[in-house]
Amino acid sequence: MAQRHLDSSDPMAGTPPKRAAPLGAAPIGAAEPGEGAPVPGGIPLGDALAGYLRAQATEFLRALRQHRETGGAANGSQESVDAARALRRSARRISGSLHTFRPLLDADWSESMRPELAWLSGTLAREHAYSARLERLLLALHRLSGSAVPAARPAVAALANGAAGTATGAAPGPRTRAGGQDASPAGPRRPAGGAERGQLTVGAAKAGALLDRQLTLARTRAHSAALQALGSSRFHAVADSVAVLASEVPLTSAAAAAELRPLAAAAGERLCDAVTGLPLVTAGHPYNAEALVHGLSPDTAPQPQDAPWHQVRLLLRLHRYAQEVLCGGDVPVDTQLLTAGRALNLHRDAAEAASAASAAARTPRIAPATAYALGVLHADQRHEVEAARFAFQQSWRKEAVNAS
Repeated sequence: MAQRHLDSSDPMAGTPPKRAAPLGAAPIGAAEPGEGAPVPGGIPLGDALAGYLRAQATEFLRALRQHRETGGAANGSQESVDAARALRRSARRISGSLHTFRPLLDADWSESMRPELAWLSGTLAREHAYSARLERLLLALHRLSGSAVPAARPAVAALANGAAGTATGAAPGPRTRAGGQDASPAGPRRPAGGAERGQLTVGAAKAGALLDRQLTLARTRAHSAALQALGSSRFHAVADSVAVLASEVPLTSAAAAAELRPLAAAAGERLCDAVTGLPLVTAGHPYNAEALVHGLSPDTAPQPQDAPWHQVRLLLRLHRYAQEVLCGGDVPVDTQLLTAGRALNLHRDAAEAASAASAAARTPRIAPATAYALGVLHADQRHEVEAARFAFQQSWRKEAVNAS
């Protein structure tokens, strides 16, 4: 699908926010320096980058120690899950900083570290991604069936028997669906007829069981891959490099006196340029069905229209990490920027959930009712994609107005 640029007739469209301080970032000179990060005259220098990388490397090693003390991911405890999440968080921040400020770092070391950190972060994230995707799809099936939404993921047996879970919770986050129906977590959902339905439809129950089998298998494989990765020589090499980074950052000879703001501003410019390539005018109209384009295509590849939005999500993350470096890790809370980031996260989750429903619908020899339920589920998630684009468009326009 050809991407539409901002309409010049729209008074809100046009040039993105000022490049020097994109997205309403706080004035850099007013930021408090981080521990061990000299900021003479309020200007962050290369030593601030070194302090930030050392702090993130220390967090990485602390999370690794916690992960090993709790028995790793093998016992499935909350402590090991939190430790794996902390590992991913530190790895992403180190990798992102190496990308944004690479002119100030040893080129060979930086280029060898970045792909390894990306491999580690991606490997550890897959198990959680499959689990969250299954949770999202099963909750959507209950919502679309008009049955009570369970507080936790129902078991496969409950789905197969068509039983709905206890109506003590709901899907995360309030939503407004077409027709003005509210899907907020204030209480159990009730069907339009007013009578509580105690079970899912046959097609929805079988669709849920099929999704549970497929995504649980994928999650199990991702779990095994993560365990194998954490015990591999490749991971130990990454951990050794991070341990060295915690004490010595390989800056270039001129990096200590170099100012960081131009490189951080360049990250903001890349984000703004990527956003101008998005069809924000189209996304500004709710329920425009743009996300459903090519929804019946036989092509099993991911929706090509999603890729630019995913790229903006990654660039927004790099921008946020660059601001952390400038502010010594203490970035002022920007609610609109956080809202934009959450919208892009929801966009990614909904797009991947729709792809999972589409893949399940291509399973050979499934019943027509099951295929129909999966088709409805796919369309629902593509509408969620559209809603996330609308939410991002609203947040970005507010940021652009505040920054202008």
